[in-house]
Amino acid sequence: MWRIIRRDAVSVLGDKKARESLSRYFDVMQDDKPAKFMIAKKVPADFDKDDSLRSLWSLHDQILKDFFDLQQQIDTRVKRLEDLETPEKSFLDLKEAIATRILESCHFCTRKCGVNRLKGDLGYCRCGSQILVSSIFEHLGEEPELVPSGTIFTMGCTMTCLHCQNWTISQWFEDGEIYSPRRLALAIEQLRKNGCRNVNLVGGEPTPWLQQWLETFRYVNVNVPVVWNSNSYYSEETAKLLAGFADVYLLDFKYGNNRCAERISDAPHYWEACTRNHLYGKKYGELIIRVLVLPEHLECCVKVILKWIADNLGPNTRVNVMFQYRPEWRAYEIPELRRRLSPEEMKRAVELAKEAGLTNFIT
Repeated sequence: MWRIIRRDAVSVLGDKKARESLSRYFDVMQDDKPAKFMIAKKVPADFDKDDSLRSLWSLHDQILKDFFDLQQQIDTRVKRLEDLETPEKSFLDLKEAIATRILESCHFCTRKCGVNRLKGDLGYCRCGSQILVSSIFEHLGEEPELVPSGTIFTMGCTMTCLHCQNWTISQWFEDGEIYSPRRLALAIEQLRKNGCRNVNLVGGEPTPWLQQWLETFRYVNVNVPVVWNSNSYYSEETAKLLAGFADVYLLDFKYGNNRCAERISDAPHYWEACTRNHLYGKKYGELIIRVLVLPEHLECCVKVILKWIADNLGPNTRVNVMFQYRPEWRAYEIPELRRRLSPEEMKRAVELAKEAGLTNFIT
């Protein structure tokens, strides 16, 4: 059915630019290569749960190089994943152990609240120690290369976008349902068996739940690309833990300056976090960038964002220039956000993408 509804999801398989910018993703999607989390399970990590966080991070940095050396050998058919022994403790286990320590003084996002979530304290995002899921389904509305996408919407968010289209999820107007890591792993396996091209970790925002996600994938036994669908407002520590776990970084690039980010989304230092995390995504995985065009934010945001992408990530970066904005939730508090985009603004956004030199953007 999806092949009829989303014909572009079929034709994208022959899209040269999409395949070049997301070449490994396409290979994993078609089971020609293993997802990163599966490789991480095969990389040994000699650590003790009582080691200091500094020691764990030091070991993580050392093993990261080993991980990518092994990925290169597997990708070039020098080694086969199925021939490798599964170690007692793996790189993925190490990542989960570090993430558990972070829960004791939470700093997964840029705010670095420092609350002890293991003791029941809640920070800005209001996320606790047990992952809460809003919905799990086969999504047909994502970028064509992702459709059908096995999306898992989790509760809570690290930002407060006044125009949020998922505000009932991000701002806890829903209760959500607690999932154990093993139950969530079974749901992921079922999505893949149902024909989903990937598992899409979204919300809300997946960042507060990184520890639970890492633990979940310890139990996933099918090959499926991991799509990290994020607002980009996460800490450098989170960016490091994502390296060797996320296959595709599906990142929002919301604002071209901190002033707009604070005014609309209560997100101080957004530009610094966002640009850093896009660079991490480029270095350690493959990128799809979403730029939601907001009314009257063409020059201050869209123009700046698209130029930065072209200059720092390359003109062939896969970019979705999105015209889906509609006034939602508390958008009425921002005068220019009380309306939809005009045809002129949509046309101007396309012009800006071309002027920036981007050659692999969609709308």
